Formats: sequence, structure tokens, C-alpha cells
Amino acid sequence: MIRFFTKDQYKNTVLALWALLAIVQACFTELMDDEAYYWVYSRHLDWGYFDHPPMIALLIKAGYALFHNELGVRLGMVVLNVGTLVLTDKLISEKNNTVFYLILAGMGAMQLGGILAVPDIPLIFFAALYFYLYRNFLTAQNWKNTLLLGLGMALMFYSKYHGVLLVLFTVISNPHLLKLPRFWAAVLVTTALFFPHLYWQYTHDFPSVQYHLFERNAKAYHYSYTLDYLAGQLLLFGPLVGWLLLYYAFRVPVKDSFERAMKFSLIGVLAFFALSTIKGRVEANWTVMVFAPLLALAHQGIVRQGYSVKVLRALWVPSLVLVAVVRVYMMWDFLPGVRIRPEIHHNREWTAVVKEQAAGRPVVFLNSYQQPSKYMFYQGELAYSLNTIRSRRSQYNFWPMEEKLWGKEIWLASPDQHYFPGGKGRKARQGTFYGRPVKDFYSYSLLQFIPAKSVFERKGEPEYAVRSYRFAVKNHYGKEIPVAGQGPLLRFVITTLDAVDKPADIQETELHLADLLGKDSVDIRIPVYKSYGEYKIKLGLDAVDGLDPTHNGPYFKIVDK
Repeated sequence: MIRFFTKDQYKNTVLALWALLAIVQACFTELMDDEAYYWVYSRHLDWGYFDHPPMIALLIKAGYALFHNELGVRLGMVVLNVGTLVLTDKLISEKNNTVFYLILAGMGAMQLGGILAVPDIPLIFFAALYFYLYRNFLTAQNWKNTLLLGLGMALMFYSKYHGVLLVLFTVISNPHLLKLPRFWAAVLVTTALFFPHLYWQYTHDFPSVQYHLFERNAKAYHYSYTLDYLAGQLLLFGPLVGWLLLYYAFRVPVKDSFERAMKFSLIGVLAFFALSTIKGRVEANWTVMVFAPLLALAHQGIVRQGYSVKVLRALWVPSLVLVAVVRVYMMWDFLPGVRIRPEIHHNREWTAVVKEQAAGRPVVFLNSYQQPSKYMFYQGELAYSLNTIRSRRSQYNFWPMEEKLWGKEIWLASPDQHYFPGGKGRKARQGTFYGRPVKDFYSYSLLQFIPAKSVFERKGEPEYAVRSYRFAVKNHYGKEIPVAGQGPLLRFVITTLDAVDKPADIQETELHLADLLGKDSVDIRIPVYKSYGEYKIKLGLDAVDGLDPTHNGPYFKIVDK
């Protein structure tokens, strides 16, 4: 079969088969959690989001305008996935179609994950486009190639922030670029095009920077972070031949500045995220933007340097069989007793159970951005995520969706029985869901308290000394906030920073919501707890009876001087 497709005229046939399989899988695989979340992104188009830049939202918006189903959500990803293969083929100077197809057959993640509506797919495509445009720029530094390079970098950054690493390692591979006026012109084009997103970050207090650089950090290093990362890379570029492709790509000598940029990017990105495991867990998919350099360099090692192709020939059929089994499982839960990625199965069932419980009320899910997203997609009903102070923020902390729920009776839902003592839940294949009605619902997630500094130092205060901390009060509703009486009490949660967790402690301040409205900044008195060592604090409003306070801003740290 591989031998049959060796001629150039059969490339379109291979691409058509690749696209057809992707479309079938996209049609019959239910949405993963993050896909549903990004679908909600597309219903609130903006220049930025808490987790990511806006490219994924725009692509989903375009596809969903054509098909109001899973295929519509993923259509743009299918197109970009096929486009990535076309671009990667163009990056290879000395081609051998048999080798190209053997490598593709072994890269299961590209076949299976290429349909998923996640930011990684546009990042892979625009990374390949970036290398294609960079090669053109090296060939001829005219204004056309300069402007296109600047556009390519901007599109890559609008897909996912990780793309900046490719530009960084490109410059490291070729420092002469810093002496080229046209390269700086391309950087200016990128900056101008990316400025709307940077301005969005500024007006929202840089939530992506706060989350990705600070909030995701682990409290202490564990060797499993590094081992999991290394194993994840072998599976990501395999699953059976990833080790061989990486070895060939690392080993192959480069013949020009362009190949040097690809090799520096491949090694640099993998090393950067390996070092990042010191700060916490690194997801395997964070390195996907080196797909094109890996494939191109491994291909050149085989064709130009004569590296053995025996392993690829021996494993391409088992690789495709393994991929086929996973494809079927993604579309059909033929292992109902085994919970492998259960999020892609039975979503209509569990969302229908919650809808029946809600009995016409809007549903507010606790501490989950996935569940309200799935509920809105599969049931077409209004839902919202209420994030309490012990959980992390999500884009739901930035959408003005609460306003539609103010003063209404809502159904509070969660699979966590902790919030519903004595409550009887409803079972579904995805778990047991608990809930209760809440009359006259009010919460205020868009009211944010931003500390004047992210780190405050103790200065010899005695145990439980009280200090005042300055906070900016940011009202992102853009209108007057309704409040009855004094409103909910402002509280704070304390979490230790040392390696051994201690129970989080929620304490009261002396301020209510009414004391905070209409002010640009406020001083909040918080005790100094020396017994905790170094610790972090987050503020929240006690909005709903029986719950922890809501999440109303980033944490700040108290450390020893």
C-alpha cells in the first residue's frame, strides 16, 4: 500500500484519505471537555481569553456557522491539519514520498488529535507556515517576504503563546538576523498585529501571564514531572516510533541556516519544557509546534544521510492498526467498564439528567468550566460556572454571563456531594450529580480585587499582627452592581506555599460589598500569620449561602523578608 502511493500524483489521494478519515471521526466523536469550553469562547468573540489567544475561537466560529454539531466545531481543525501536511512537505528539500508516508503512519497523535478543536492544531499549522515563510525570507529579503514573515509570526502567537519559543530559537540559531533591518521590520509588523491582544491583556490585568507563570506552579518539584514529560514526548511523536524519529532528527547534520533553525527549535523547545518540569507538571502537547521540524529533519536523515528505514517499515502497519482501534473507541464506547477519556462519551445522557433536575431553571455548576460548556452545547440551555475561592479561575470569571442570572432562581449543580450534605443525587454514566435550587441568585465574579503587589514581605510583625494591603477594585461589568443591604462579606483564603499542604483557612474581613462599590482602590486589613511560614492569599465574596466565597482576583504572597 505504501509503495503504491510513492509517486507525486498520488499525494492528493493520500491527503484526501487523510481528510476523509478526519471528517468521519470529527462527526461521530463527542466533544472533549476543552473543546466544549473553546466552543463557548466562540460565542463570545474577543481579542483574548483567560487561557489562550483568540485563534481557536475564530476557527470554531467559522466552522460552527456551517454545521451546528461536532463537525462544525472541528471543521477548521480538519482543514488546518491537512494544510500542515502540505506545508511540511514543502519544507523538505530532498523528498522521498515513501519515507514521508511511513513517518506519517507512525505519528498517531497527528492522525487522532488533528481533528480536535484545541489551540494546538492552529499552532502546529502556523508553526509550519512560519518555517515556510522564514525560508522564503532567507532566500529573498524583499518587502513581500518581510511582511509575510511578520504576519506568520503574529498568526502563530494568536494561536498559542508557545509559538514565541520558535522565534527565540530561530534567532539563537542565526544571530545575524538581529543585524537585518528587514527582520526588525517583520518584528514591528508582528507587534502591530498582536497589539489588540496585548491591550486586552492589559485591560484585564494580564490574567494569562498570572495563570501560566504563577498560578500553575507546583509547590515542590517531584521527579515524576520530568519522567511523565519524557514519556509523553515519546508517545506524542509515536506512539511506536517516536523515539526513532527524535533520534534521527537530533542526529542529522544540517546543511544551511534554515535547517539549523528547525533543529535549534526542535531541541530548544524540548529542552525548555524539560527544564520547566522543575516548576510543575508539563503537558505533553505543549511541544506540538515542533511537529514540522521533527518530520522534516527525520525525513532528511533517512533520505540524505541513509539512516535505516527498517523500523518504520516494520511498524507502520501496527501503528495504523493501533490508531484505528483508538479512532473506533473515540466514536464508540466499546469498553464501557473502562474509563479511558470518559469525557468523549455519554455527554448527552448526563447533561439530560441535569436538565431534568433543573426543571427549566438556568444551571450554575460549581468549580468546573467543562460541565457548563458541555451542558450548553448538548442541551442548548443557559449555564454558568461559579468558581469558589479554593478553585482556580477560568474564562467564566471574565464573561458577563452572571448578569443574565441576577435575581433569578437557579439550579446549583455539581458531582461533588460536599456542597450538598444529605442531598440525593441522580446517577448517570459520567457520575452522580447533586443539586439544589437557589432563589434570587447573585454572584459577582467580574468584580476583581487586584493587589498592589504580587509579593508582600513581613517586616518583623508579631504573630497575628494586622496589616493593611492596598487593592485596586476593578468592576468589569461596566455598569452599576445590584446589592441588597450591605451585600456579601469579603473573605480570604490562606494556602501554604511549602511542600506539605496544610488545611486552607477561610477568614473574614470587616468589609461588605457595599463598602467596596464605587471605589477605585481599597485598603483591606489582613492578619500576618507567622505560623504558616510563607503563604498565599486570595479574596472572595460570600455570595451564596452554604458555599465557599467566590473567586474574585489573583492570589498574592506573604513571604519572610
